[in-house]
Formats: sequence, C-alpha cells, structure tokens
Amino acid sequence: MALRDTMLEKARPHLQPGEQVQAVFGGQKISQWWLLLSVLILVFANKYRVVVVTDRRILVLAGTTWSQSKVTGVLAEVPRSVQVGPPSGLWWRCTSLGEPLHVHRRFHKDVVAADVQRPAHPSGPPPAFPPPAFPPPGR
Repeated sequence: MALRDTMLEKARPHLQPGEQVQAVFGGQKISQWWLLLSVLILVFANKYRVVVVTDRRILVLAGTTWSQSKVTGVLAEVPRSVQVGPPSGLWWRCTSLGEPLHVHRRFHKDVVAADVQRPAHPSGPPPAFPPPAFPPPGR
C-alpha cells in the first residue's frame, strides 16, 4: 500500500460522513536540516503531521514521532478557502495551516492539487446579477 493511501486510511475516522477527499500529504514539525546539527534534535523535537484536504475543510492531523502514516488526533481544522501553497524547494515551509509545517518535495504535487481544487467563491456562489454600477461622485 502506498504512503498516501495509508495516511488516508488512518485519517478516515476523522472525516465527516459524505466528505470527499481531494488531497492528502504529509509534513513534519521541524525541518530536516536540523540533522546537520544533531540527530537528537530530530528524534526528540520532531512530530509528523498528516494534512487531509476535503471538499469542506482542511484537517491537520497529529502523527507520531516515528511514523508519517499513523494518526493520533486532530490538531487543527482550517477553512477550505485557505490557499495552502505554492510549494518550492526541497523542504517547503508551509505557514498557512497554523503551526509551521515542513513539506518534502514528494508531496508538492499534492499541495498544488489541493490549491487547484480550492473553491473560487468561499462564501458561496456569486450573485446571479452583478451589483449596479454607480457613477463616480462629482459627475
């Protein structure tokens, strides 16, 4: 089973009935660049996160220290209208989902897919008729 499929399977209990998953990707609390300083920092300070983007909301789920595919609970629920990306670089730092989240390049296509499917009008459909245009004052 692929990593994304495993993450989605573990996240299913936290989804609402009828909620459609649009993207799922993983991240971690601290950057892997800390490995250059000390492995102990990664072992004790790092926690994995699973982000599930649905048609209704974005869920940030808590993972464990050792596995990116295990889910222990919901950390944050973000409105679906939030733009997650655009990602760049080897380890992209995402700040739009609450706590900073470091996302590896292998998940960048999932972040882009989530942003492409983001609703154009977060508060509902646009009005049927445009509002009337008033002439500028002083004319």
